[in-house]
Amino acid sequence: MANTIKVAIDGPSGAGKSSIAKAASKVLGFVYVDTGALYRTVALNALRKGADPKNAEQVIATLENLKVTLGFVEGTQHVYLNGEDVSDKIRTPEISMGASAASAIPEVRKFLFNLQREIADANNCIMDGRDIGTVVLPDAKVKIFLTASPEIRAERRYKELCEKGTETTFEEVLADVKQRDYNDSHREIAPLKATEESVIVDTTELDLEQSIQAVIAVIEEKMH
Repeated sequence: MANTIKVAIDGPSGAGKSSIAKAASKVLGFVYVDTGALYRTVALNALRKGADPKNAEQVIATLENLKVTLGFVEGTQHVYLNGEDVSDKIRTPEISMGASAASAIPEVRKFLFNLQREIADANNCIMDGRDIGTVVLPDAKVKIFLTASPEIRAERRYKELCEKGTETTFEEVLADVKQRDYNDSHREIAPLKATEESVIVDTTELDLEQSIQAVIAVIEEKMH
């Protein structure tokens, strides 16, 4: 499908990108692509094979024979590691930090780059991540940079983890969020940053529903 509508949503960890992009996609009838899930899957595979996500050489070795695919079940994205649905297994703090480390490895980014481009070329889609507007979809018609204060993002993430029964403290989650912000914005390859064309949407003062409406409003305005 040529001339697909591409929406790039970038922003720091815990800004609500996935929830907001997912909901907006549903309303607009677009395919939603959570690129973070792809990096998390690479990290899960690396950890399962005994590799240290911070060790580029070890992680690169795990890419051989690795097949990461996306499937859509009733409009919901599922991510598969060599055919196994790992959508739930990739949502732990350990995998989060592993994904942050693995995503700084150029070979990992290259490995996932083509998959992301192929999906966007074939569908009207909303893709979220850290370098979508800058690197993966520089030609995106709509670019949004979604952000919120570190405290608010940590609070949301902490709540999410508690609901899943993960034992952690707010302080630990806040420290993780700040560390990921630093890692993501200071890495040499594709650092997290807003582009000149990006519309900044700050959700610090907004609840989820208001955030979704704000993002849909930006997309609809840019499409006309």
